[in-house]
Amino acid sequence: MKPVSLYAIPQAFSVEECELIIARISAAPTNDAVLVGNKRNHNLRRADLVWMDDVDGMGWVMDRLTELVRSSNRNQFGFDLNDFAESPQVATYKAASGDHFAWHCDIGDAPLARQRKLTLVVQLSKPGAYDGGDLQVMPSAQVLSAGRDQGCVSVFPSFSLHQVTPVTRGIRHSLTVWAHGPSFR
Repeated sequence: MKPVSLYAIPQAFSVEECELIIARISAAPTNDAVLVGNKRNHNLRRADLVWMDDVDGMGWVMDRLTELVRSSNRNQFGFDLNDFAESPQVATYKAASGDHFAWHCDIGDAPLARQRKLTLVVQLSKPGAYDGGDLQVMPSAQVLSAGRDQGCVSVFPSFSLHQVTPVTRGIRHSLTVWAHGPSFR
């Protein structure tokens, strides 16, 4: 199995499914995005979040995400995965407030964050709905940009550095979930 640092699954969600998710989360209460350990730092991260477990009738989204993680892991990564211990989150990044998420990795010093192995991000917005807001992954010295097509899924190891550049026009919606497993050895 050849190591892959950023794996793309085009059209994993249809345009209609993406629009439905956006509509459903738009009606839900939002939380201010925080860092691992519930720390708030708007210099590092600014966005609004909705946890999918808080939105009724969206179980089908988790079913799809589970299958996407299984197939990605089987075909590309080969990690020891055993759980989805955290709810998927939909992040809304707005140009009006300069929303972004500076360089970070998803493994952190918190019980669940220590167990994150794969990060999966679904591009919910239409690519022309915003400027900036690029999901960039830096698995080594090279920066890779994730696809912006609506419904495209990007999968990468949770230990990879990545960022969302500041949104400069419009609004970007994305959905993130982590697959968990025992510690890397």
